[in-house]
Amino acid sequence: MFLLTFLDWLEQIGLWYMNQHIRQNDVFGLVRPGIDIHTLGISYLQQLLEDCGVKVVIADELICAAANHPDRAGAFEKLRAWFRDHRVTHLGFSYRLDAKAGAEIFGRLYYQLEKSQLLFPKGSIRNVYFAGLPAACERVARSFGSRVQVFRGDEDASETLKKLGVPREDQPDYLQCELEFESKLFDLLSPEVERQKYEEEKPVDRSGYPGYGTRKDLLTRRVEHSLRLNLQPLTRAHAGPYQANRKAAIEEFVLWLQELGRERFLDIVSIGSSQLTQEKFGEDWTGLPNGGGVPIHSEEEFERCWEAARPLLVRTYAGTSKMPELAEIYERCLSNAWHTFSLWWFCEIDGRGPLDLLSNLKMHFETLDLVARFGKAYEPNIPHHFGFRGADDATFVLSGLLAARLAKKKGLSHLVLQCMLNTPKFSSGLQDLAKASALIRLVRKLEGPSFKVYLQPRAGLDYFSPDLQRAKKQLAVASAMMDDIEPENRSSPEIIHVVSFTEASHLARPSEINESIRITQYALRFYRDFKRKEGLLSLVDMDEVRDRSLEIEAEVLARLSFIESEISEPYSPEGFHQIFSLGLLPVPQLWGSRSKYPGATRFSTRLIQGSVRLVKPDGSRLETQEHLEQVRKIASHSKTL
Repeated sequence: MFLLTFLDWLEQIGLWYMNQHIRQNDVFGLVRPGIDIHTLGISYLQQLLEDCGVKVVIADELICAAANHPDRAGAFEKLRAWFRDHRVTHLGFSYRLDAKAGAEIFGRLYYQLEKSQLLFPKGSIRNVYFAGLPAACERVARSFGSRVQVFRGDEDASETLKKLGVPREDQPDYLQCELEFESKLFDLLSPEVERQKYEEEKPVDRSGYPGYGTRKDLLTRRVEHSLRLNLQPLTRAHAGPYQANRKAAIEEFVLWLQELGRERFLDIVSIGSSQLTQEKFGEDWTGLPNGGGVPIHSEEEFERCWEAARPLLVRTYAGTSKMPELAEIYERCLSNAWHTFSLWWFCEIDGRGPLDLLSNLKMHFETLDLVARFGKAYEPNIPHHFGFRGADDATFVLSGLLAARLAKKKGLSHLVLQCMLNTPKFSSGLQDLAKASALIRLVRKLEGPSFKVYLQPRAGLDYFSPDLQRAKKQLAVASAMMDDIEPENRSSPEIIHVVSFTEASHLARPSEINESIRITQYALRFYRDFKRKEGLLSLVDMDEVRDRSLEIEAEVLARLSFIESEISEPYSPEGFHQIFSLGLLPVPQLWGSRSKYPGATRFSTRLIQGSVRLVKPDGSRLETQEHLEQVRKIASHSKTL
């Protein structure tokens, strides 16, 4: 009896070991519900596993739709056939929408797997994984324990592979090299965050120039005053509570603004206005869902916000349907710190606005003329939106450069160049710096007596852990990285967009926004002091960053030359529409209007050693001239050049 028990125990240990390590013939099947458009993470996970020699299959729309209702008649039979046909041994399920729904759908799927005896040892599926929102992961972990590995979204590439059964020694050599820089920063800054050294940070006194905190205050005055006194970069953050009751939300937001203004850690507050405010300002909202954000409905409410925020500079989201009208309202009511436009985005192609792409571009161009007359700065909210949709690194940079060149041609005098780091999530710190330095170097070349550029880096939205202590360390690391974008420029960055450490957990309240600013300020100052003491320009190999950056720059300039020589009136709404539709800014993960823009979605990308590249159908790199030749063929077929 004892011998049998011991042998059973050995057998279980053997089964456990076998399940924890990937074998040569294993196949990963990756599934998401049909309604969840968050596919970028799945795509990069596929590439990571394939770089380890593992076969991966991603479910098509039909299978994903079945996964959304696994207990419906016929749905699970489709899933079972898919598992069988592809010989799936590891099943990954991703749902990053509603936490409760995600956990419930996964639970129904797991029940069907058990009921149908598809799970090991009775079936071929040895491991099941769940990726979702933190609350969904907690529900799944409580329900299934060690039977299911959960991914909360804060794992780096190496940690992800390890959890999937690929030990570090079997991971691609390039991975550790790519992660080395961030690891060094994490090791340097983690002890400082753990000791809460950032709590010693005080608000930066920006007063002392004419018009400070009044209607005559300007971003340009505040930046130039800070540069003159060698003060730390200005800080900007989004803020805004969510409440179902509209008036209660406004009242709470006014209190938030008063607190932020009183504490003075923040310099520029961006009102996180609701989609209703952006699309239907001043209209009848009866029966319409708010959808999140501050539901400001009148000019009087905007004016209340400006008064409450004294002495902060204030700005808000652009409109999505009445942009010129709203731009004028923002000037009257908020003395808008600067105006932000996304050009190709916040319209039908991403579901964030009602206009078709060309109409959206036309309205943006019209509003930019207004902003030039206002004499205010313009912030292109653009490159990371391409990055969210699978764009390659050159597209990330080119989209920002085109927006900057347009701004100068429109007569704007100041550009706030937003650059989101950690996007996509699995890109490396080295490549982040290469992209950012290529973008700012190309845009700075446009500077002159009548055109000034302010760099405004930020951490990535998908970067932070729901574990708040880890997230604080991540914020410190991202903040330090910002100093290496232009390491030889002591004035850079001029502005930092502070993404709060609560990003993956909950909406940041004023105290958490201020704590995030303290972490950012301390990390930047500590890293600068460290480099000065050690005689370092950076912790990263800047020669490697420069080589990568110049490679991106060469590809961007080749595409730009093509655009300016082959497209009639490229800096017009029709020209920008053509640039997009021909695939000169490829977006393989675009979901809205895919059939309308086959050229834009035709080209594939792949994560290659920390960078996102255009690739051929066989996965090899698509070189720049090959890409442009294919664009020329698309244009010839559609007779648009």
